[in-house]
Amino acid sequence: MLRGLVIGVAALAALFAAAFLVLRDPSLPRDQVVEKYRSDASQFMEIAGGAVAHVRDEGNRNGYPLVLIHGSNASLHTWEPWVGELGDSYRVITLDLPAHGLTGAVPGTPYDTYDANAMVAFVDAVLSKMGVTRFALGGNSMGGRISWMYTLAYPEKVSHLILLNASGIPRPEGFEPPFVFRLLGMPVIGGLLSQITPRSLVEDGVKSTFTDKSKVTDEMIDRYWELTLMDGSREANRIRFSTYGPDTLYERLGEIQAPTLIVWGEDDALVPVSSAHEFDKRIPDTQLIIYKGVGHIPMEEVAPQSAADVRAFLGKP
Repeated sequence: MLRGLVIGVAALAALFAAAFLVLRDPSLPRDQVVEKYRSDASQFMEIAGGAVAHVRDEGNRNGYPLVLIHGSNASLHTWEPWVGELGDSYRVITLDLPAHGLTGAVPGTPYDTYDANAMVAFVDAVLSKMGVTRFALGGNSMGGRISWMYTLAYPEKVSHLILLNASGIPRPEGFEPPFVFRLLGMPVIGGLLSQITPRSLVEDGVKSTFTDKSKVTDEMIDRYWELTLMDGSREANRIRFSTYGPDTLYERLGEIQAPTLIVWGEDDALVPVSSAHEFDKRIPDTQLIIYKGVGHIPMEEVAPQSAADVRAFLGKP
């Protein structure tokens, strides 16, 4: 009987192993992904600590610097509409955070914990390398959280702060983000997703961030998926998601003195619009704009309108 049980367990293990090999999505070589998604503006910059950052420095090189930070599982590509809208007046600097985009994994560097503090340090290392010491700073979702944390850490460097559907405020009781984002936060499932990452799951995640689904193209989904599959990135993101936990740093939002523009899509299913009002209440000098019929990524979904609001906010710093 025991022998039969052992054989049964071995057969079941072999079945799971075979299924895993069939379902597993192999990583894509870094060089292949970089070649496909770099642009003429792409720079690969070695910064303090040895990490190599993917950075774009575009727009009016004599204009005031506007630094933009993307959200979780996104990349600097999300800011391309704003580069087109604002680049005539502003020097627009975008970058890929560790575990994201063409920066990807940064093992063996001070940033390989991939937590929020490491991201803040990474952004500062990039800007220090570039010699940019005074600028407007904007961020979407996780990038919004990194932006307000950066402003708390380096208040002398940030002249204006722009928060687009920013994270960092605890979600109200009963609010549940889309299913795919809940999956990423589950330790066991998150570990599996570092090996099994179907395009359909990525498609569901991207579509959940837009109200107007027509704005989501096959090319956009392919980009999100292939950047995720770049060698090392999924494991880096597994580590990143494992660092999430309770955080009370938002209680210091009242210390921010920079004029702050809060931009939000009212239909955001990932970070509720109640967070916009909480940021507005906690930060002393704010302007709040909420777009009806817009989701989590207003800089893509309503690019001309959101960029025009930023231009009006910044004026001539």
